[in-house]
Amino acid sequence: MSILTKLKSELKSNANPEKAKVLQGFFKTGKGQYGEGDIFLGITVPKQRKIAKEFYDLKLNDVLQLLKSPIHEERLTSLLILVDRYEKTNDHRFVKFYLKNAKYVNNWDLVDLSAPKILGSYLLNLKNRKILYTLARSNNLWEKRISIISTFALIRDNQLDDTLKISKILLNDTHDLTHKAVGWMLREVGKRDEKLLIKFLKENYDDLPRTTLRYAIEKFDEKRRKGMLKGRF
Repeated sequence: MSILTKLKSELKSNANPEKAKVLQGFFKTGKGQYGEGDIFLGITVPKQRKIAKEFYDLKLNDVLQLLKSPIHEERLTSLLILVDRYEKTNDHRFVKFYLKNAKYVNNWDLVDLSAPKILGSYLLNLKNRKILYTLARSNNLWEKRISIISTFALIRDNQLDDTLKISKILLNDTHDLTHKAVGWMLREVGKRDEKLLIKFLKENYDDLPRTTLRYAIEKFDEKRRKGMLKGRF
């Protein structure tokens, strides 16, 4: 039995059909929804993290096969392996692998658990961040999400400019998941520089999707939130 087969067997042995049904609804896997056709086994993320660590040395070709899987947990486990490998080695080969195969990072949790720790970490000490802007202007929902969520690593390092620039690009996007992602990152910017957040919201108020604005101001008190929703900053 190959190592990849053992990994898949380990995942299946932890499957929970009842939880899988719940997850398929939560991640919108119905026809015409953003996660259409995604298959779930019903495995918790902590369990997947544990399995990923057990198979840390999985060959990169096998990681790719896992990433191409129609099963959600197999894709997530492959990404968790990739995150662990990059964090421990700082090998830029894993960043190139991630970007080359970004089309398989195709649900919001897959993006959120991988983008900041791989692409975001990679960009921390680089001045050239063109890739973020290329992804932000993509026609692919998930590449757009990767662009903004990757900046979480920069935000944590108090590098806030790219988040605002990417947010500006994505303000006209029509998908609710993009609105939420941008609002979330703007909220994180505000935790570090409230004045900068308010300035951005005020300058872009007319173009801000309501979901983005609500997410961005979530931590303010109720009275202030109500004022901001009406454009009073």
